[in-house]
Amino acid sequence: MVLGMVRYLDANVFIYAFYRPKKRNLDPIARAMKDIAKSIIQKISRGEESVVMSIVHISEVCNIIKHSLPIEDVLALANTLITSRNIRVLDVSVDTYKKAISIGFEYGLEPNDALAVLLMRELGIDEIYTFDKDFDVVSWLRRRPTDEEIERRAKE
Repeated sequence: MVLGMVRYLDANVFIYAFYRPKKRNLDPIARAMKDIAKSIIQKISRGEESVVMSIVHISEVCNIIKHSLPIEDVLALANTLITSRNIRVLDVSVDTYKKAISIGFEYGLEPNDALAVLLMRELGIDEIYTFDKDFDVVSWLRRRPTDEEIERRAKE
């Protein structure tokens, strides 16, 4: 695993990268988000970035992309995520998930987003790769890419 800054990796990065929408012509913002998601995954794959994600978030990725990829590809992706040297996969206990639910009530977040916040706080991580603006309610957390980065990419 690469040393240095580590970010949390939210499931929706994979969803933007791999999900195939029914409508083929994406608007510029959606296209930019898809391109940025792919570039984040490529950086991780090449070992240029180290990230953290929970097994819960890996499950979330699989449950959503199974609708747009063959099962063999979903299984291969799951295997890649849990065996990658550049992704630290965290186990989640029932007690940890209970704590996440409390954080969900505190910030108004759904349980899996609250779980990411809890794990980030416990690990001292303050940046998350996500396109989910719900994380903006957590003042100490920085969402990447920022809205400005997405808008800039959309204009390219």
